[in-house]
Amino acid sequence: MEPSSTRRRLLRSAGVAGVAALGGCVSGRGADSSDPTETAADGAATEQAGTATDQCEPSTEAEYTPAAELSPPESLEEWLADANGYGEPIRAAPPETEIVVGHPTDGGLAFDPPVVKIRPYTTVRWRWTGHGGPRNVVSLDGTFDSGRPNAQKNTGYHYVFTEPGEYAFVSEPQREEGMIGAVIVTNTLDTGNEDVDQWLYEVDNFDGTIADRTDADAPTVTVGAEGNGGNFAFDPPAIRVSTGATITWEWTGEGGAHDVVFEDADVGSGDVVADAGATFEHAFDEPGTYLYVCRPHEGIGMKGAVVVE
Repeated sequence: MEPSSTRRRLLRSAGVAGVAALGGCVSGRGADSSDPTETAADGAATEQAGTATDQCEPSTEAEYTPAAELSPPESLEEWLADANGYGEPIRAAPPETEIVVGHPTDGGLAFDPPVVKIRPYTTVRWRWTGHGGPRNVVSLDGTFDSGRPNAQKNTGYHYVFTEPGEYAFVSEPQREEGMIGAVIVTNTLDTGNEDVDQWLYEVDNFDGTIADRTDADAPTVTVGAEGNGGNFAFDPPAIRVSTGATITWEWTGEGGAHDVVFEDADVGSGDVVADAGATFEHAFDEPGTYLYVCRPHEGIGMKGAVVVE
């Protein structure tokens, strides 16, 4: 998957001429322009509208270490510790996801979000804000490269990720200033149940497995288990049971007050509860996929699913 050094040189030069040439230009379209210059993963300009024409001056590039001369990190956690704007749990991204290049944070300009988790064959698009001088997007292993650093607002670059893996990337001129990020590509969310896959994709303790409890008459799900940046998870997040089995949700007392509320069924635990040892029971008599949430913590991924067979 790693391109040859010749290919990388082409990506850095002729292939991105459509965007790199704008690095020293002052646009005549105004600051609110939304016309992008889009550069594809193979370095070809795919969209270019409203090219700046009022004033262009030769740009001077600061010295920096090319990403090709950097070693990929041994630990993604260690790599992201130096990333401006990082600190939230890693969330799964939608099929078409955008990363902003040059987002202001307390620590300095950043990629926003600095890390995304995606499935194979997902397109990631980077969009330049125009803040902070020339920037680029280059993976340390040579997988993708937006070309020469560019300062033009609304410049765009995209890459389609096909292979699972962890892809650390930088803006080469600002690497030492914390302008670093990562893309995590995983295919673990492939349970064979599309409703479960889509519902639990942003749940960080879901590994793509539906726990089989079809032989249990009274399976248990923990409420307030570790996950989603604290004790904000159901464990297991997805469970398969037989019709008539009584499922018990049991509270740990951690993570604040929780509840269990189903999306497409008139089933719920009632008021939010924080007490350790509290329980809620329900048996499903009809086969199907039943999706539920903890309402206070739905936004950070506290979701679950019951598949009844």
